[in-house]
Amino acid sequence: MNRDSFGSRLGFILVSAGCAIGIGNVWRFPYVAGENGGGLFVLLYLLFLITMGLPVLTMELSVGRASRKSAYHAYKTLEKPGTKWHIHGWVCLIGNLLLMMYYTTVSGWMVAYFYKFAAGSFHAGMTPQSVGEEFNRLLASPVELTGWMALTVLLGFFVCSKGLQNGIEKISTYMMTSLLLLIVILAVHSILLPGGTSGLRFYLIPDLGKVQAAGLKNVITAAMNQAFFTLSLGIASMEIFGSYMSRENTLPKEAATICALDTFVAVMAGLIIFPACFAFGIQPDQGPALIFVTLPNVFINMTGGRIWGTLFFLFMTFASFSTVIAVSENLISFLIDTFGISRPRSVLINLILVLAGSMPCILGFNVWNAVHILGKETILDFEDYIVSSFLLPLGSFIFLLFCVTGIGWGFDAYMKECNYGKGMKFSAKLKPYFQYILPVLLLLVFLSGVL
Repeated sequence: MNRDSFGSRLGFILVSAGCAIGIGNVWRFPYVAGENGGGLFVLLYLLFLITMGLPVLTMELSVGRASRKSAYHAYKTLEKPGTKWHIHGWVCLIGNLLLMMYYTTVSGWMVAYFYKFAAGSFHAGMTPQSVGEEFNRLLASPVELTGWMALTVLLGFFVCSKGLQNGIEKISTYMMTSLLLLIVILAVHSILLPGGTSGLRFYLIPDLGKVQAAGLKNVITAAMNQAFFTLSLGIASMEIFGSYMSRENTLPKEAATICALDTFVAVMAGLIIFPACFAFGIQPDQGPALIFVTLPNVFINMTGGRIWGTLFFLFMTFASFSTVIAVSENLISFLIDTFGISRPRSVLINLILVLAGSMPCILGFNVWNAVHILGKETILDFEDYIVSSFLLPLGSFIFLLFCVTGIGWGFDAYMKECNYGKGMKFSAKLKPYFQYILPVLLLLVFLSGVL
């Protein structure tokens, strides 16, 4: 069976960046940056992105590009006889499925709010309480939640059913181009709002008082965690696109471009959120409240707020849906590679699995709201905890060990694949860092997430 490939480098970059760019870029990065010293946090984030995120990203991509297969068979192809690295391929499958079991619900929220703003459900004169109640009503309705989730899942798998070039690459190119245009328009509008400069100062100017209050150690840890998790590494979400990419350019070059796009969206999200909030005297909140309560309150008090709210949630829909498409393709490709079935059949099987698997998360907000696993408030929180605190950091640790140790694929083989092509190359002098320091940093990320 011939392996699909991207039609262009731009297509690969935008699809891969779309996988990395997700909801966390928008509601987590700006808040964490603001609370951890602003500009200092951003600088530390960039430092850790270059020293941790970028190398591990090249490792996932190199495993995919060298094998031309999804994770399980990639390990089988590259591992030494008698070793069992391929077991991690099954863990990657479980991780992608578990991620879809809650991410599709959150993506559905974005679509719902895009529709609500476009339809005029949010309007001037609403009280902060009524805006907050709108989100609570959404969560309390299993029928409405299921409808928005199912729409996201069906559209995601429909795009993937069209194949790599005609479906994923084509749609992602249009969607990511629109996303980048939207985020610039929204950021410029927010910055120009009267009083918006206070938000810029809160966000970007280093504030040693906040650093002291949070603790320098905590600021460093927060920057390290954000730099690592922003790329969704560890469950082969990126590896699959490495298996489709060309060998024209080096992997450090491609990884740096993906990291740059991901960082651009994360930083620009803060330029949308903080000036807008400060312009209307509303203190930004963390997590879902920021997106679904705080910002709608900002938009309804803004001239042309219905339009700006609609554009913002269209941007959020694109950001979340790009990840849904990428993870869906990972699931589809796994079944195709492992069992030799056709793409349409793999799409149908995964569609059923994801729809059924997403229901516990939906019901966890209403019918099963009394269920608290491991003390987590909702089923979504539990599923996110397993993926973010265990599967991502430990999976990245496994990819790292596979690429740089003698019992795995090996450092020399990894470097040969990594540096093949035109562009920036890694030096062999990085071997001690990759073998001894980077593993320790990844373990610190894991421990901080668990503790």
